[in-house]
Amino acid sequence: MRIDKMLANLGYGSRKEVKQLLKSGAVKVDDVLIKDAKQHVDTAEQTITLNGEIIEYKEYIYLMMNKPPGVLSATEDNSCETVIDLLEMEDQVYEPFPVGRLDKDTEGLLLITNDGQLAHRLLSPKKHVPKMYFASIDGEVTEKDVEAFAQGVTLDDGYETKPGFLKILKAGIRSEIELTITEGKFHQVKRMFEAVGKKVVYLKRMTMGPLGLDETLELGEYRELTDEELTLLREYQVK
Repeated sequence: MRIDKMLANLGYGSRKEVKQLLKSGAVKVDDVLIKDAKQHVDTAEQTITLNGEIIEYKEYIYLMMNKPPGVLSATEDNSCETVIDLLEMEDQVYEPFPVGRLDKDTEGLLLITNDGQLAHRLLSPKKHVPKMYFASIDGEVTEKDVEAFAQGVTLDDGYETKPGFLKILKAGIRSEIELTITEGKFHQVKRMFEAVGKKVVYLKRMTMGPLGLDETLELGEYRELTDEELTLLREYQVK
């Protein structure tokens, strides 16, 4: 990769600004001063420094966020805060995007990456990637609902959902449940409960495929996936 492209990709300025940076003598590769913007570098094998600080370059970024309510699962919006707005600038420069969407008022696991191929595999309807949600329900969830969800329910627009696995954690006027589905229709969990005469009052995504929410993350916090998590995610996709 050309040194000017690498520095520009990392947010050190436009190509023109990066050229000026190189001319100033601020950049070294393996302790050798580099001023030629066309110089090719091996980011995996060579040590690149800027003003004596080592620059780490990676092609892809994989982040797990505990999405807070009130924030959009989008890259940008004119009026509302997005999950990308919550990222540090050093992560924003990779131009990542959320993998799928969580409703504005829904919390929980959100994968953010710039790996379009991985995102496509996770979101492809053909893959049937399971997603598990925890929810509080206004209304008593019964075994009849469990059976209905296992068969698939009819949404308000006539769509017949694929079977969902509903587990009752706490029964009563305010029930608590876990629901695993393999689709991602608009407001699907809420609409599935509306189909059986109940209302979701709190919703949190806990898992997506083999990836589980790190519950040490506070709302709005995020971290990079561990090597183990990333390996699980990649291996899961080839099964």
